[in-house]
Amino acid sequence: MSNDPTVLARRNHELTILNQVAEALNRSNQLDQALQTVLELVAELLGLHTGWVWLLRDDQTTHYLAAAYHLPPVLCHPQALEDDCYCLERFRDDNLERAANISVIRCSRLRHVPQGTAEVRFHSSIPLMAHGRKLGVFNVASPDWCELSADDLRLLHTVGDLLSMAIERTRLFERSLSLGAVEERNRIAREIHDTLAQGLTAVLLQLETADALLEVGATERGRAKIHQALQWTRYNLDEARRSVLDLRAAPLEGRSLVEALATLNHEHDPFSFELQTIGGLQPLPLRIEVGLLRIVQEALNNVRQHAQASQVVVEYHATPSQIEICVHDNGCGFDPTLAKPQHFGLIGMNERTRLLGGSLEIKSTLGAGTEVCITVPLGS
Repeated sequence: MSNDPTVLARRNHELTILNQVAEALNRSNQLDQALQTVLELVAELLGLHTGWVWLLRDDQTTHYLAAAYHLPPVLCHPQALEDDCYCLERFRDDNLERAANISVIRCSRLRHVPQGTAEVRFHSSIPLMAHGRKLGVFNVASPDWCELSADDLRLLHTVGDLLSMAIERTRLFERSLSLGAVEERNRIAREIHDTLAQGLTAVLLQLETADALLEVGATERGRAKIHQALQWTRYNLDEARRSVLDLRAAPLEGRSLVEALATLNHEHDPFSFELQTIGGLQPLPLRIEVGLLRIVQEALNNVRQHAQASQVVVEYHATPSQIEICVHDNGCGFDPTLAKPQHFGLIGMNERTRLLGGSLEIKSTLGAGTEVCITVPLGS
């Protein structure tokens, strides 16, 4: 490494730029916000005038302007941005490669425009790639450019690599959210079928039996069946409300999983509540946090409705390889071999756990309380 003060100063300046760009990209999962922030940072730190980012759509043939900074007035008109340009054509034809092959490219959009270009005629185009897949083009410009040095191009290409990683990460995050939403809707649909449909069938059978008994004059027995049907109806109405709330609620509300777990104790709960955390509190994928929170919510609902407990302890144990959450209560307990799954929300809890790739274990003894443990593995 050179000891030349000028070289060292330049390297420090480059590291400062890259550090600030990386910090900006790590602060947000909103792609448009991250791209805009990086454009402004690069322009400020490198003394540039203009920057913009083209991203390819999924079809890999059409593009859109994802972010822009101080575009020349003529390019702010939508018509000027619809057609292809030289840099995009080169990019799609694999003629825009790494820094060594990047040169200052005359902007074909501005070539024949006499006014409104803010004196920008040339720009540097940096390809954005991820795992060999084309993402888009990062352009920067300055009115006084005629040529960029190899150091300038190398730095801009590194910024382009950081942008590419951020774009890919953001898209993967959005896909995981979409996948989680689809899985959650499917789970609730199956739960409605397995609980509400069965419950309504039971109501129908009770009412049909009551109708038959009343026809033959067995009034008291008929009324008993109607009473049972009413009980089933109330239970299924509660289940329907819970399923709707599952769809409408935003359970985390910007909090971490541990913070959300700490708020699950209701003022009117008949039991004391304690949350114990063991191990690191590393951030988890959103779908895992939401799934675990929903399972614990269901376990606590079971305690409220059935356990007659005076104490509940929730243990959160995190390791690099898995998350384990156990809900203990000192209530009346039950015989798991005799319990009807729908009465204790076990169908929904098992389904959520399966979608997370985890395991659910329930231990309970009459008169000795219940323990519900959920274990979910974490990817390496």
